Amino acid sequence: MLSRRITDIAFAWLLRVISFTGVAALAAIVVFIFFQGNESFFFPTAKTLRLVIERLERITVNGIVYENPQGFIELPMETRTVSVRFENRGEERELVFRLAPGEKGFPRLLLPVEADDAAISFPDASTCSVSYPGTIAALTQKVHIILPQPPYSFHKFLGGSQWLPTDEKVYGILSMILGTLFACIGALLLGVPVAILCALFMSEFLPQKIAGIFRGGVELLAGIPSVVYGFFGLMVIVPVIKKTFNIPSGNSLLAAVIVLSVMILPTIIAISEKCLKAVPRSRREASLALGASKMQTAWHVVLPHARSGVIAGIIMGFSRAVGETMAVILVAGNSVQFIKNPLESVRTLTATIALEMGYADGRHSNMLFSIGVVLLAMVFILNGLILFTRRRGGESE
Repeated sequence: MLSRRITDIAFAWLLRVISFTGVAALAAIVVFIFFQGNESFFFPTAKTLRLVIERLERITVNGIVYENPQGFIELPMETRTVSVRFENRGEERELVFRLAPGEKGFPRLLLPVEADDAAISFPDASTCSVSYPGTIAALTQKVHIILPQPPYSFHKFLGGSQWLPTDEKVYGILSMILGTLFACIGALLLGVPVAILCALFMSEFLPQKIAGIFRGGVELLAGIPSVVYGFFGLMVIVPVIKKTFNIPSGNSLLAAVIVLSVMILPTIIAISEKCLKAVPRSRREASLALGASKMQTAWHVVLPHARSGVIAGIIMGFSRAVGETMAVILVAGNSVQFIKNPLESVRTLTATIALEMGYADGRHSNMLFSIGVVLLAMVFILNGLILFTRRRGGESE
C-alpha cells in the first residue's frame, strides 16, 4: 500500500510539472511574439546615425580618425553634417552628407550628396551608398550611411494598402487581411454544407459498421499533410481553372478557396458528427412518434439540438483555414493586391511570413512578427467564439 501511494504521489507531481512546463513554454512563446511584433510601433530602428565602410583602411569622420573600421561607425542623432575623408587611388577624397529634421524629428538626407565623381545609389528608403572605383572592379570602395527610422504607425500597418519591405520600407497588411478573410470565408461557404450533410448522413442514416468505415476515411483526410493538398491543387485545380476561365494563370483566390474547403472538411465533419450522436435518443423517438420522417427528424430535430457543437466545429474549421500556409502558397499566386474577382492572385498573412522570414532582418523581421500577433489575435477571437457558443448552447439546453 505504501509503495502504491508513493507511486501515485510521484505520478501526480510529475503530471503537474509537465503541465506547468507546457503552459509556461506556451506563455513564453506568446509573450516573445507579442513583444517582438510590437517593437516597431514603439521604438526606432536605431538611436544613432550609422556609417558602414567597405575596403577602406583609414577614414576620418567629422575630424575623428578610424583605422580599419569594422561594423558600424555611430554618430549622434543631432548631427547635421557628416564629413568623410579618405584616400582613393592615391588621391584625397571628401564626401559630405547633409541632414535636416524629417518625420517626427528624425534626420533625413538632403540632396545632392557632395561626392565628386562617385556613384550614388539608394538601396532602400533609409540608406545611401556612395561607391568609388578601386584599382580593379573587385576593390570598389564604398561608404553607406544608414538613417534611423521612427516608430512605424500602427494605423498604417493595419490599414496600409502597400507591402514594400525591401526598398520603400512600407508595411501595410490590409490587402493580406482581406485576402485571408476572403479565402477562409469562401472555404466555409463551399465546405460547411458538404461537411454538415456528411455528418448527418454518417450519424443518422448509415449503419454503425459502414459509418465506422466512412469515419476512418475522414480521419485519414485529416492526417494528410497540407503540402500534399497544395500539390494536388497546383497540379489539378489550378490547370482546370486556367483552362475553364481562359486566364493567364490559374493561381488565384478561387483555387485557394477550393483547396481550403477540402482541408477543413475533416475537422467540421468529425466535430459535427460527435455532437449529432450526442443528441438524446428520446428526441428522435418523440419526433418519429409524432409522424415525422427520418429525414425530417434529422433536419428539424437533431441538427437544431446540436447547433452549438456544429457552430463550434465550423469555427474550428475557420481557424484551420486561417492558419494554413503551404497549401495556400502553392495555389494562391501570392500577389499583394486588392482583388476585384476570385480569379485574381491573392496573398494571405501566413504565406507572407513563410515566404519572407528566411531573408528578413531588422524592422522587416519585426513586422513579420507583427503579422504573427495579428494571427494570434484572430485565433483568440475565434476560440472565444467557440467558448461563447458552447456556453450559450449549454444554457439553452
